[in-house]
Amino acid sequence: MDYKVESPCVRNCCLDKKDVCIGCGRTLNEIKGWQAATKSEKIDILEKSAKRIKPLSFK
Repeated sequence: MDYKVESPCVRNCCLDKKDVCIGCGRTLNEIKGWQAATKSEKIDILEKSAKRIKPLSFK
């Protein structure tokens, strides 16, 4: 089965000092390249952004 990889964007776009979005955890380059990325590249981006977003979460 072929499926579409949805963008993790939550419409809370604000970059930190390292150019990482505090809303979705993607880097600026990952955001800009999302549309052109392959399915496997998007899955890789999602995995990396999930790891980044945890430290950004408010306690």
